Amino acid sequence: MFVIDIPGVTPDQPRYTKPRSATVDHGYDFLENNQRVLYPAIALVVVVIIAIAIVAAWRSDDMDGVQKAELKREIIRELRREVHGTTAEALSKAVGTKSFRLLKVLEEMQSDGILETRTDSSRLTTWRLKGLQ
Repeated sequence: MFVIDIPGVTPDQPRYTKPRSATVDHGYDFLENNQRVLYPAIALVVVVIIAIAIVAAWRSDDMDGVQKAELKREIIRELRREVHGTTAEALSKAVGTKSFRLLKVLEEMQSDGILETRTDSSRLTTWRLKGLQ
């Protein structure tokens, strides 16, 4: 057997010692000691957030594409009857939908270039089809 004689090191002493930075606690012991509580708690919070998002989406008043197309068709039919335009309230009564949902669709149709609006001095907005006089 080959033995190297290093000055200052006796065969009883270890040749390598850990640096001081390796022995300092970095907080990982807290995670290791409490993993039975922490990880299920984190999973429970994630499941609760997902459930809240699903319930919020379920209760929202958004329409699907078919309902929106039907509403747009009804709006166009009503605006063809009223050549000079009509207000959103009268239009919501004629179409039979809530005014905030109708306004959202009317603004979308205006941005698409189908409708135009006019607001008079009493702040009354009338909606009409573009191109009709």
